[in-house]
Formats: sequence, structure tokens, C-alpha cells
Amino acid sequence: MKRFALALPVSGAILLLLGTLAGPGPANRGGAVEEPAPAEGEAGPAVYRIVVPGLSHDLPKRATLAAVGDVMLARSVGEAIVTSGPAVPFAGVAAALRGADIAVANLECAISERGEPAPKGFTFRAPPQAADALLDAGIDVVSLANNHILDYGPDALADTVALLDARGIGHAGAGADANGARAPVIVTGGGLRVAFLSYVDVPLEWRGFDTRQWEAGAGTPGVAWLHIGNLAADVAAARKLADVVVVLMHFGFEEQYSPSETQRAQARAAIDAGAALVIGHHPHVLQPVEWYGNGLIAYSLGNFVFDGWDNPSNETAILFAELSDEGVLSYRMAPARIDGSGYPHLVD
Repeated sequence: MKRFALALPVSGAILLLLGTLAGPGPANRGGAVEEPAPAEGEAGPAVYRIVVPGLSHDLPKRATLAAVGDVMLARSVGEAIVTSGPAVPFAGVAAALRGADIAVANLECAISERGEPAPKGFTFRAPPQAADALLDAGIDVVSLANNHILDYGPDALADTVALLDARGIGHAGAGADANGARAPVIVTGGGLRVAFLSYVDVPLEWRGFDTRQWEAGAGTPGVAWLHIGNLAADVAAARKLADVVVVLMHFGFEEQYSPSETQRAQARAAIDAGAALVIGHHPHVLQPVEWYGNGLIAYSLGNFVFDGWDNPSNETAILFAELSDEGVLSYRMAPARIDGSGYPHLVD
């Protein structure tokens, strides 16, 4: 589990493996990101490298990333957190998440006591204690770019951000303006600096609600909408700040087991731009994982903590990826199942 998170602004053949199967990375991975040279007269960053005579590369920095899908801490899950304590929802998986250097999830709700519900079919607002549930589970980073983070308006979003910040939980994908929404959060785990970017691109909801109206503007709070041009620029900028870039995408169609052509194009564009890993969510079911170019794409990790769903939406997994400054070295999927209360448990 990481110990530090920092948000920084930026400028302008498929294979699904479950259980303990591991996917080795492709040969000839891309090179490590180098520290930019300081301008003349400026002090350079404090970077310490181990040099071994006869070796052409520094020893790689490595970190284990645990990634999960939609975490929705409202409704009955939120009630249980208040009455029984924050450890309840993640009790069956917390040890596994805490065992990783960095753990990331999609936060599928606002955390607040303020705001009015948006005019849509489903609105999710969790109690403030839900932030402690994330902390107790070992979650280090959450994606806020989704179709529920503004269910209760900008005040609830601001409360969510404040509660996460107070607990040292990093977040990306929503903010007080477009720059804040597009800013990466950089987390250090295992000596590796990992930058997370987060975006949303979902279709109209079943009652016609258009999430795109929540896109952050120059002076308005909101989410980072998935524009390919912005994506490429943001990844390029983040590569200068971190050893490896992970892009979180809330995209695709609900309850579809295969990614759409648009999903494929968007995820592959992130890898082409220099991201090492793309993690998707929104479909509420697991979708395939594939190696593409010099990166790995998990199109959807499904639900993770979520009440009110039935099989197969209750089939889920934790993606464990071994990261280095050269990218994703390997991965494995640890299968889990969501019980009737909406809580995940690892499957032996």
C-alpha cells in the first residue's frame, strides 16, 4: 500500500484470465521514462540511481497494482457502514487489496450529506463514513470520472473530494474545473511513481439522462470527458511526471460482455499515447483483457461492491498487475463473487 499521493495539473487475440493464471508481458517492452534535464541555472530533481558496472540499465523499480471495478457505497451498503462499521463491505477482500503496493477502484457514488438528486433513474450518495471504508480496505486511488459522481450536484462532489483528501486517498477524473478534472494523481508504491488519469464516455441513461452535461469547463466543476485529443496530450504530460501511466476509463455499454469498437479505439489510443495500462468499468460485468502494443487493456472489471444485482453481474475479479518503469510486466486475475449484500469475497 502506498504512503503518498499527489495531484498535479496537466496542460492542454483477446484473453480473459481468471483464477491464478498469469499473463506475461510482450517482449521488447518500451523504455523507461527518463527524468527531464534541468534548464541551465536550475537545480535538478533529487534522483538517486544505482549504477552497476557492466550493466546498461538501472535496476528497475517495481510495484504491484490491485485494480477493481465499480464500488458503490450507497443504499444498503451505506446503511451497513453506518450501523456496523466501515470494515463490513470489504471484509472478504481487504487483505488482498492491502497486500498490493497500490490499490485503485472506481467510486460509483458521491460521498456527502448534501445536494439534491439529479433527474435520472438511479442516484447514489453514500454517507461520509464511506470514505473510512475505502481507507480501511487499503484503497489508495479512486476514479471519479463516471455517471454517478455528480448525482447530487457540485456540493456533494466537493464534499467527496474533501473527504478523500482528508484520508490521503488519491482521486482523478473530476474537479473544480477542466484542468482539475484532467489532472493526474501520482502515487508512489514500491519506489515506482504511477500517474493515474481518469475519463468518462457513456451513452444516454435509460431515462435519457446525458452524463456529458457534467463535463467540467474552464470555470465549472465536473468530470473529465474522454476526448482522444485531450487523452493523448494528458498521457504525454503525465509521462514526464511519473515512471508509468495508468488510464482509467468509464466507458462502454451496460451488461455487454465484449467491448465495443469505440471502447477498443479509445483504450488503444491511450496505449499508443504512452500509457502502460488501461482499466475500464461501467458495463457492470467482466469484459476481456488483452495485450496491445506495449500495454495491457482490461476493458471492464465489472462491479465490485454493489448491492441489488444478480448473476452474472455478481461475478467479479481483482486485477493484479506487476508494474515497472518499463510498463506492465505481468498480470493475473483473482476471481471473486459479490454476495447478496453487495460485498465481494475471493473465490478459492
